[in-house]
Amino acid sequence: MGVEVDLPSGAVSVTTAWSEPDDDSRGVVAIAHGAGAGMDHPFLVGFAEALRVSGFTTVRFNFPYVEAGRRMPGPAAHAVLTWRAVVDSIRAERPDAAIWACGKSYGGRMASMAVAEGLQVDGLVYLGYPLHPPGKPEKPRVEHLPAVRPPQLFVEGTNDPFVQPLSQLEEAVASCQDATIAWIDGGGHSFEVKGSTRPADAVGAGLAPVVVDFIAEVRSGG
Repeated sequence: MGVEVDLPSGAVSVTTAWSEPDDDSRGVVAIAHGAGAGMDHPFLVGFAEALRVSGFTTVRFNFPYVEAGRRMPGPAAHAVLTWRAVVDSIRAERPDAAIWACGKSYGGRMASMAVAEGLQVDGLVYLGYPLHPPGKPEKPRVEHLPAVRPPQLFVEGTNDPFVQPLSQLEEAVASCQDATIAWIDGGGHSFEVKGSTRPADAVGAGLAPVVVDFIAEVRSGG
């Protein structure tokens, strides 16, 4: 299934993949990929399948640069427009459903920028938020985060080079309106743990319970 995105240079279509739970859906989780891989990366496939088993509809999607066969992300504005188009398409299909924006690294940061600029979702989940380039904590990507109004969950590995020192992320999260961190002990940027040989799909699936608990807490008003 494709979704049309109106970019400044003209409309393009991005691929989406819907997956439905066996019973009534508990909501829709839109899932964006990281900068270096598209929506079919095993990590995201495993993560989405675990959410589906937990009762959620999932919608994975590509950004335009991936559809064009490029390896490097395009302008952030293009990713923000893509997030808007995908959420609009979900809302057209499921007007009464709760919609959660979730992204791996770059995809999550682009979601936060879209929401800071007014995109309406029920909450956001970041799988490895890229707080700054590795080794460059003096270049944080946080200015827009206090403008994000829906609840936010930062799922972060304690060995992720994008969030060292960890206290810097804690300070950024403290500046947000409604945000928490779920630390994955020993996890790197892709949540790999030294000495572990789990495949990427299993690693992704292993994060789903944290996200399910977050959504349940938000919906209960906790």
